[in-house]
Amino acid sequence: MPWSRIISGIIAIALALLSTLLGGWYFTIAIAIVVFLGQQEYFNLVRARGIAPAAKTTMLVSQILLAICTLDGNLADAVMPIAGTLICFYLLFQPQFATIADVSASIMGLFYVGYLPSYWVRLRDLHSAAVSNLPLGGYWPVSWNDFLSTANGASLPQGLTVTVLTFLCIWAADIGAYIIGKFFGKTRLSDISPKKTVEGAVFGITASVAVALAGANYLHLPRFAFTGVALGLLIGIASLLGDLTESLLKRDAGVKDSGQLIPGHGGILDRTDSYIFTAPLVYYFVTLVLPLLANY
Repeated sequence: MPWSRIISGIIAIALALLSTLLGGWYFTIAIAIVVFLGQQEYFNLVRARGIAPAAKTTMLVSQILLAICTLDGNLADAVMPIAGTLICFYLLFQPQFATIADVSASIMGLFYVGYLPSYWVRLRDLHSAAVSNLPLGGYWPVSWNDFLSTANGASLPQGLTVTVLTFLCIWAADIGAYIIGKFFGKTRLSDISPKKTVEGAVFGITASVAVALAGANYLHLPRFAFTGVALGLLIGIASLLGDLTESLLKRDAGVKDSGQLIPGHGGILDRTDSYIFTAPLVYYFVTLVLPLLANY
């Protein structure tokens, strides 16, 4: 593996963990940068197919959506249809008539690279306001022993612990699938991504389940065995589908990578495709399913 890939990967992980630990507007800004760069790459893929999307309008309303998520996550769902309406209005009054493809690609850019990633902000903000001890809604642990003690681990901000656990599951799934697929994979998973194998996918999902089980036990989540397996399967499968979806977009656009921003890794979408579908699923699992499990 090239050193540029290793070094850039380490830097990306360090920045992700630091912004996640801080939370608040610090985390929102980090997600906003990723969304901005990701939408640029997405619209470049779209333009490669001869489509003329409302790129600037979509990118602007996506940033507004992220800010509203930080202020009040409940308002974000109301912003989505309003943002879609504004995009359609913009395309409606262009000198040249917009096509179905122009409208569809614009709304897809809002939903896929704007709305879905906004759930990371909502997830990190869960029950975090009460423990904020930095400006801009940020958090810094009073004692690092909170991360080492099982008793204290469950008392950390829920948004922080669940977000980090989700990251760990995604990393386990990606690394497990890559290693097993590279050395032991024989059965092709899909023509969309010829290098992915069934063996790699199965091991990646299994690795995600193992990490989720350990995390559920450490955090004392209700019915931790069921919760760990369900959460691990959810994250492992969603990260795989996110990877395949981005591969489909690149294949249709006729490119190998979505960009060349990260040395040795390609573009932002190439590195974050596994995260796009996971955040909303984990958010609703934590906010809807976990309370039900706690009552039984």
